[in-house]
Amino acid sequence: MKGKFLFLAMLFILASCGSENTSMIGEKTTMEVQEVVDMGDVARGEVIEAEISIKNTGDVPLIIADVKESCSCTVTDKPSDPIAPGESTSTVAKIDTKNFSPGTFTKTVTISGNTKPSGHTVLIKANVIN
Repeated sequence: MKGKFLFLAMLFILASCGSENTSMIGEKTTMEVQEVVDMGDVARGEVIEAEISIKNTGDVPLIIADVKESCSCTVTDKPSDPIAPGESTSTVAKIDTKNFSPGTFTKTVTISGNTKPSGHTVLIKANVIN
């Protein structure tokens, strides 16, 4: 009797967990990511904030699994909520230029999610001046 009650309770809980913004395991979508962010001239020692736009161009919710920086001078945040089909969001990459030499630099940020291909690389570039 306890087993039947427990089974029915679990079945009820699972049935009531439906949401229109859920994604099944293995479902793939597509995303459009800004490929290059040009920050122009920046003063040496400045912390620049490059905003990267992300758009879900597929039919299922986009789940950002990871945002990976190319070096320790770059810090990014990862969108935590799924992005609905047709919707957009952004993430910010902060780059500390205090140890950079004058001249141009490029850094990369790779955004991974339930897409095919799974990773999309964004190039951030700027020109450091004294």
